Amino acid sequence: MKRYLVLENGDVFEGEAFGSSGEVIAEIVFTTAMTGYLETLTDKSYKGQAVVQTFPLIGNYGIIPEDREGEAPSVSAYIVREACGEPSNFRSSGTLDDYLRENNIPGLKGIDTRALTRILRERGVMNGLITDTLPSDMDKALADIAAYKIKDPVAEVSVTSPQVFDPGNSIYTVAMIDCGIKNNIIRCLNARGCKVVLLPYDSSADTIRGLSPDGIFISNGPGDPEDNKVTIKTLQELAGDKIPTMGICLGHQLLALANGFKTNKLKYGHRGTNHPVKNMITGRIYISSQNHGYAVLEDSIDRNVADVLYTNVNDGTNEGIIYRNRPQFSVQFHPEACGGPKDTEFLFDDFIKMMDEGRD
Repeated sequence: MKRYLVLENGDVFEGEAFGSSGEVIAEIVFTTAMTGYLETLTDKSYKGQAVVQTFPLIGNYGIIPEDREGEAPSVSAYIVREACGEPSNFRSSGTLDDYLRENNIPGLKGIDTRALTRILRERGVMNGLITDTLPSDMDKALADIAAYKIKDPVAEVSVTSPQVFDPGNSIYTVAMIDCGIKNNIIRCLNARGCKVVLLPYDSSADTIRGLSPDGIFISNGPGDPEDNKVTIKTLQELAGDKIPTMGICLGHQLLALANGFKTNKLKYGHRGTNHPVKNMITGRIYISSQNHGYAVLEDSIDRNVADVLYTNVNDGTNEGIIYRNRPQFSVQFHPEACGGPKDTEFLFDDFIKMMDEGRD
């Protein structure tokens, strides 16, 4: 069965349908990750987006439920060159096609994903329509596609009431502001003796103070960081408490905005498991896992308030900040990785050390 991708610039790709049926408009983004497609599908930071895999064969090791980063897929649609229908892996519980059908996610396969990626790189990320029937009124369809905007994605993916993840031998209590957390962030903190209290994104400063936390953590998540005014205000109100704080991805951007810095949308974002970042203090370079379409403007960082901790080697964008006047730091990339390199997982140990120092 034929299925089409219509980009807002008028380009049309004809391919084959897989996954569920249905028509959807989404922001079209690409990831260069070669593996970890289930982690990609279930990453809440992809809310409202259709993901293009640049690696040509996807689905070859099937679906492995324990590898999920969220309970269900968050992508709006999935686009691949070739979808493997006969996976081979002793952990597999089914095919990619069946998984998408079960979760009502339309897929598009059989298109030239390299050509599509080149368009997105050269012209920038744009919206697109995935459909089984080409629109009869293309002008109207293109206007509808261009008008699409992801609305309140953090509110859609955040928990609505507190949840506690206690490893049973906890030493620390971490208040986690959930903007769309990946499961492995919780696992990394649990493994280091942290009881994680997962809180809704709009939790008040007093609610967080009421937990008497050893540390505060701001998670990754989808959308434009500037839209999250409630969370930013909460972080500003907590600043004077000097509670050890760490942020990842969207959390990095929100902490920067709370400190008066600025963010902007990248042309095509950073999505993949092979992005080099440089520690600006030691000079060491790490390979990181990333998924973000916005970045902190490095020129907006007040050097009296904070120092640049990491920079992207490819394009020079900011990848990390450490604050001078309070125990806070954040990174744009994902030290918990899954799936990808775990070169920077030591950052969780730095957070633990910061909490230890806060007790002294």
